[in-house]
Amino acid sequence: MKTLAELAEIRDRMQKNVILREGHGDIRVIVGMGTCGIAAGARPVLAAFVEGVDKADLTGKVTVSQTGCAGKCQYEPLVEVFENGKDKVTYVNMTPEKAARVVEEHLKGGKPVEEFTIANAK
Repeated sequence: MKTLAELAEIRDRMQKNVILREGHGDIRVIVGMGTCGIAAGARPVLAAFVEGVDKADLTGKVTVSQTGCAGKCQYEPLVEVFENGKDKVTYVNMTPEKAARVVEEHLKGGKPVEEFTIANAK
């Protein structure tokens, strides 16, 4: 049995995750979670973004959510980043390690990681 304090801590942690996934931040990170994305490893990528945004204390600024198939199966896992007033950035062939760099360099630092974008896909 959990104590009231433990339950309150769990509630607060889960509310933070809901805000992170359903909030209205200046930056939106959308992870493709269609069948092809999931098969290519999108679940750990989504988790890496959620955890990375939380650890970087970007919860009020960045919203992380998921979508279905983006129609570019050969590039999955696919992640799109939308920022107010800027062009969309599409990251391809993502991994949790790449997601960590995107959080640090793009979401936190403001500079897209060009080598992971669709324009530089091989």
